[in-house]
Amino acid sequence: MTIELRHLRAFLAIADEGNVTRAAARLHLSQPALSRTLRQLEDHLGSRLVDRSTHHLELTAEGQTFRDKARVALAAVETALDPEGLRGWPLRLGHTWAALGDHTVPLLRRWDETHPGIALELLRVDDRTAGLTQGKVDAAVLRGEVASAGLRTEPLLSEQRVVVMPADSPLAALPRVTLADLTPHPIAVNTVSGTTTLDLWPPAIRPAATIEVTNTDEWLIAIAAGRAVGISTSATPSNHMHPSLVYRPLADAPTVPVLLAWREGPGHPAIPDLLALVQEVLAAGNA
Repeated sequence: MTIELRHLRAFLAIADEGNVTRAAARLHLSQPALSRTLRQLEDHLGSRLVDRSTHHLELTAEGQTFRDKARVALAAVETALDPEGLRGWPLRLGHTWAALGDHTVPLLRRWDETHPGIALELLRVDDRTAGLTQGKVDAAVLRGEVASAGLRTEPLLSEQRVVVMPADSPLAALPRVTLADLTPHPIAVNTVSGTTTLDLWPPAIRPAATIEVTNTDEWLIAIAAGRAVGISTSATPSNHMHPSLVYRPLADAPTVPVLLAWREGPGHPAIPDLLALVQEVLAAGNA
């Protein structure tokens, strides 16, 4: 049989809702019709995508892999069929926070000068891959390890870690901060796109408390309110200055790798140009 976009939409609705009833209501379908559509897709792929044996519906390992592929495929079709896209094919560059730090504005200016016919759109997406595996962007600036399958990456640079704290924190009096200095303080941890976990500390001096947030705005507010301190990289101060916050170097933690990532296979034809220009801008900025 022929697989159609409705099969992808049906599966993604089930994956997002975690419940056939809610997914059917979202798609304005009956539950039997939605279940038949899912079975057709599974029969075509020769794999079970959804585990129905538990009270709470869950995706199988194959279903989790297919979910990312289905999102990319559906996003690509919707982008191709968008009438606005016929006036130009923008290159969407995702990031989760800080983009390229001080190099962000020079990159955008140089791109506009050298590629006037292709808009470079900088998009912040609060997701582990900055929307790359969801098809929301064509390429992404990512930090830390990238474990998602189906992505190609190119190392760009390494950034020093910094401590972010309220301006009235006693730590602000220190020119440099160590991991041991942070042990008594709650740590703000971005569980969606952050690069800091408690594994950064040796067990003997690991902080006892964390405050979990899901995006950069929540992270900054928790720190500014004095509820926690945070750890980021040297790219953050130029993008997130606030009178209630101060930044200090973290003396004894490893650097954070910064990568440019894009999906394997056919993609935006300007991605090689983007990589070359990013490398050129970074080289000029470090000269």
